[in-house]
Amino acid sequence: MTDRSLDSRPSPAPALRPDADDVAAAAGGDRRAFERVYRVHVDRVYALAVRMLGDRVLAEEVTQDVFVRVWEKLPGFRGESAFGTWLHRVAVNVLLSHRKTGSVRQRRTADDDALDLTPGRYDAVGERLDLEGAMARLPNGARLVFLLHDIEGFTHEEIGTQLGITSGGSKAQLHRARMLLRAALTR
Repeated sequence: MTDRSLDSRPSPAPALRPDADDVAAAAGGDRRAFERVYRVHVDRVYALAVRMLGDRVLAEEVTQDVFVRVWEKLPGFRGESAFGTWLHRVAVNVLLSHRKTGSVRQRRTADDDALDLTPGRYDAVGERLDLEGAMARLPNGARLVFLLHDIEGFTHEEIGTQLGITSGGSKAQLHRARMLLRAALTR
């Protein structure tokens, strides 16, 4: 066996795309392959849903909606980007759609007042630095912009397009979110 024959062996799949074969099979209609893809990615989508919606029960429901949408759109996935990137975009779009249809708006008033109603009591340092809890108490608009910008890395222009606001509105919401988080975390 020569060195050249060693070079001609197929290389292992990149670590970032361990499910590329499953994605291709699922795009062709293989339900078992889709189930494997689902298992690989469901936790990440659910975590995003919890952060964006602030409600674990609703996040479970919307996570399922995301994967229904993925199943429907998967035959159109061209592989121009990593599957995880494409899935993330689908998930954000589904989550934003749920927000626009009012499933999250019903709790908006309670969310807007949550930080004002939080009692100013002494907490242990570990309890005061509960970023997830503080983020969950942010008003919906501020929480969404904070998540999309500071956690997910979208630009203000992209956020503005997704949410139907100006980039200046996105910047203002981000500033508001940061101020409210700072106040919540320093109590």
